[in-house]
Amino acid sequence: MSKSAAGSTLYRLIEAGHLARQALLAPLVARGLEAGDDAILLGLADPSGTTTQALLEFTGLAADQLDARLARLESRDLLLRLAVGPEMEPGARLSQQGHAMRQSIEDHWAYLEQTLAQDLGDKRQKHLRKALKRIIEVLRF
Repeated sequence: MSKSAAGSTLYRLIEAGHLARQALLAPLVARGLEAGDDAILLGLADPSGTTTQALLEFTGLAADQLDARLARLESRDLLLRLAVGPEMEPGARLSQQGHAMRQSIEDHWAYLEQTLAQDLGDKRQKHLRKALKRIIEVLRF
């Protein structure tokens, strides 16, 4: 390990992850949304809607947590709750405003990715992706 924890690879990885998440939250915070709302908006990619069960699996939230978030996002006119699919299961779909918000999140993500790619260059970015993939494999036990 480095002389100090702040100089360790793990500390820098945590710091980079935290800063990346803060940067990705910028469009949410600017619109009064909360961390985690992006996962729900991104999980509602299908224009015809997504089942509540699929959203639970996508976000990893507990049912009561997801329900509270869906209610809040619905009150902000970002989504509509409805029956989805041939089985008419409970679900939701994005409203027009929700689609615009989702697009804003995706655009911001792409901008940050492009900025990193330009700074690192193709070869270093490829090596970083491989290294991060390996780190994730090692830490997932």
